[in-house]
Formats: sequence, structure tokens, C-alpha cells
Amino acid sequence: MALLEFRAGNAPPNTELIKGLQRREIDVVLSAAKPRQYSPKSVMTHQRERADHFFLLWKGRARFFFETHNGRKINLVWITPGNIFGEMALLRSPSDYLVSTEAVEDSTVLVWDGPTIRDLARRFAPLLGNVFLICVEYLSWYVGTHCALVSQTARDRLAYILLGYAPSIGQKVPGGIELDLTNEELANAANITPYTTSRIITEWEKAGAICKRRRKVLLRSPEKLFRRVSPSRLPQREAEMVSRQQ
Repeated sequence: MALLEFRAGNAPPNTELIKGLQRREIDVVLSAAKPRQYSPKSVMTHQRERADHFFLLWKGRARFFFETHNGRKINLVWITPGNIFGEMALLRSPSDYLVSTEAVEDSTVLVWDGPTIRDLARRFAPLLGNVFLICVEYLSWYVGTHCALVSQTARDRLAYILLGYAPSIGQKVPGGIELDLTNEELANAANITPYTTSRIITEWEKAGAICKRRRKVLLRSPEKLFRRVSPSRLPQREAEMVSRQQ
């Protein structure tokens, strides 16, 4: 893989990590990383293992997950090109990864070892600030998700997942927005049973809001889905997204 591919001009859109840096500075940061390829279901970081590498997803798709003490796998935030993970490697004191990260499809990542990314953060001040803002976004996601779990109905939570994932992992196709999600993944994310998920999905299909395909969900009408739940109980970002679709 040619290292020239990993330069400022080829970086994924909206790569928050390098915002505020000059083009030559971006090239210095990117050239200090090593590219790695991962196939689907490959685990790139393991929770509770030493956080000694920092990652930027260049191509593909990944997600965070957490494994409970009883072996249950809980899927968390999806990761798209331009997103980072392994931020704990920036800490000077030895730290562990809080969650695991797995590739969902063939993925290319840039990897910095701990000493290298810490040195770059000292040399280029915007880097650390950008990482901090990204971590705040992750925290905001967690707060929103936790509040949804304790205050919303199963139907509201499932709508929240679909409408929330649409801008990040959805693909515009004829007839709507397609999301590569199974019923099991939706049930896991919304913290409801697969049976309840299937029942609600069927209800929304009959209403014309979505269309279920093998391993995919076609979001045909965000506004119809929006009307099937309690609008006042959806997070503001999802409500705004629906408004823009109308």
C-alpha cells in the first residue's frame, strides 16, 4: 500500500483529528502512522488490554463494543472513516482500553504507537484539543443513550437507533436510506428483545416507514417513522435530521 495515499489531500471528509493543522503539518502527522488492513469481525482493540496504540479509520467501517462479565456483547457507537479510537494511548500513565473495537467490513486504519502520538500532540497543539472534543461527542452519545434507556419506550428507543444511525452509516439509495443492520443488532442497540424488535419493524413496514431486507433496513420515510413515536421524546439531533428530510 503506497504511503502517498495517506496524505492531507486524501484524508476522509470531516476528519476531526487534523482540523486546525496546516497541510504540511497534516502530512507530518499522517506519515508518522503505519497503515493496517483488517477484515470483517477482526478485533482491533481489546477492552482491558494495555492502550499502547492510537487509531484513525481511513476506509471501511467499525464499531465499539463492550463485553460484560457474563459474556454478553453490547454494541456501542459505529465508527466511520475519519473517526479515531484508542484515545487512551495519549495518556502518559499506563492505561487500558475501555472498550473493544471491531471491523464491520474490510477496513484500513492508520496506527500510531503511544510515544509517537504523544510526541505529535506536544508538537501540534490542535491535535490534543481535537481529541478532547471527539471524546466529548462520545460522552454526549452515552448520556443521550443512557437517558433513552431509562425514559423511553421500546418503540421510541428503536426509532432513536434508526434515525440516529441514518446520518452516519446510512447509504442513500433509490427509495430511501439503507442501513446495514440486522434485527439482532437493532435489538442489542435498543436494549429490547429480538421478538419485540421484529414486531415493531413489521408494524413500521405496514405503515410504509421502512422496508426490511436481508441484513438491511431501508428507511423509506423518516417523517412517517417520526410520527409513529413520541416526537417530544426523541433527542434533538434526530428530530432535526427528520425535519431536514421533510
